[in-house]
Amino acid sequence: MLLGLSNKRVALGTLLASAAAASVAAFQPAKQAQRAGVALNMVAIDPSTVTKKDYEDICGVSFDEQNMKDRLRSTKYLYPKHVEVIEDIAPIADEMVDAVLLETGDASWQPQDFLPDLTKEGWEDEVKELREMASGLSDDVLVVLIGDLITEEALPTYQTLLNTFEGCDDPTGTTDTPWARWSRGWTSEENRHGDLLNKYLYLTGRTDMRSIEVTIQHLITNGFNPGAQKDPYRGFVYTSFQERATKVSHANVGKLARREGDTRLSKICNKIAGDEGRHEKAYQTFSEEILARDADGLLMVFGDMMRGQITMPAENMCDGVNDHLYNDFSTIAQRIGVYTAIDYAEIIEHLVKRWDLEKIEGLSSAAEKERDYLCRLPERYRKLAERSMNKAAKAGVEQEKKPFAWLHGRAV
Repeated sequence: MLLGLSNKRVALGTLLASAAAASVAAFQPAKQAQRAGVALNMVAIDPSTVTKKDYEDICGVSFDEQNMKDRLRSTKYLYPKHVEVIEDIAPIADEMVDAVLLETGDASWQPQDFLPDLTKEGWEDEVKELREMASGLSDDVLVVLIGDLITEEALPTYQTLLNTFEGCDDPTGTTDTPWARWSRGWTSEENRHGDLLNKYLYLTGRTDMRSIEVTIQHLITNGFNPGAQKDPYRGFVYTSFQERATKVSHANVGKLARREGDTRLSKICNKIAGDEGRHEKAYQTFSEEILARDADGLLMVFGDMMRGQITMPAENMCDGVNDHLYNDFSTIAQRIGVYTAIDYAEIIEHLVKRWDLEKIEGLSSAAEKERDYLCRLPERYRKLAERSMNKAAKAGVEQEKKPFAWLHGRAV
């Protein structure tokens, strides 16, 4: 028996060597390839020597067509079950491309619609009017607006993130699948946000645009890891949360801008917030559809992500001067009420209600525990946030002002 197996191994080795030689020959000049072909023709493999069963025993895999397809599928993805669900809801993504994303080109709003047209007569007066309104903006509002701009300008990082979600990628860049079309359409809409805020801030003349550009480049270079781990479930929970957070931030900056007399900026922020609101609904719908098909899977992911908290997309921002730039920016956003710990708790509460987690039935015991944890979490966060804010108010300690290179070093 041992001798027989040894002979079969030798025969299999000859077969594999022949295949390797054929592969090499494919990259050789024609004459060399012909000589290799002659040599190959001299190799005779007796099917009775190496059977299909022997091949499976020696290599550990089957070369049956269907088994090979199954094996490739299971080894290609880290989350094969999640990918099956994503593929099942692809028609819904297709609907979202038409129902949520706006038409492109002339049919869609563009940054220039909100800015002075420098090709027209009287453009100087329009720029003067823009600057006069912007002159009333506080440095607090400017810092948060700049932080929001930088977050939007790191869009290449976010499209890269979308393409890491298994089953949702765009492998060629022009792939004609629902998820690939959604990714490109979403990106094209988001691209307008950074363009518009960048041009607006440039025209105000109140900021150091080079410092802002340096920060944008650093942020894109530094990258961004929200802990999605290539998992589409994690990806859609994250985007469901983050799109709403971005909407809240832009909308609140718009309110402050109006209060400080800049109605143009208020309109700009509200338009961007409207885009974020549409995108938020789409991602939350994707997650809702996942829940309908694999509630256990999504709840386990959601609970795990909330224990680690949500990573903000601009956490790696750097201007080359301030090592604590993101913390200083987020402190001001909290101080003036643009994005606070209370907002964080309210977003979790919104998702719990939006997905109707309390009424989901048929869960495993582990998923039930996660569901209960998630349903209690908003109130827990709210109490912690209120306690922290009340403690700070009672202490009466003023926050130390920090210089921002974005504002030519002014302390805010």
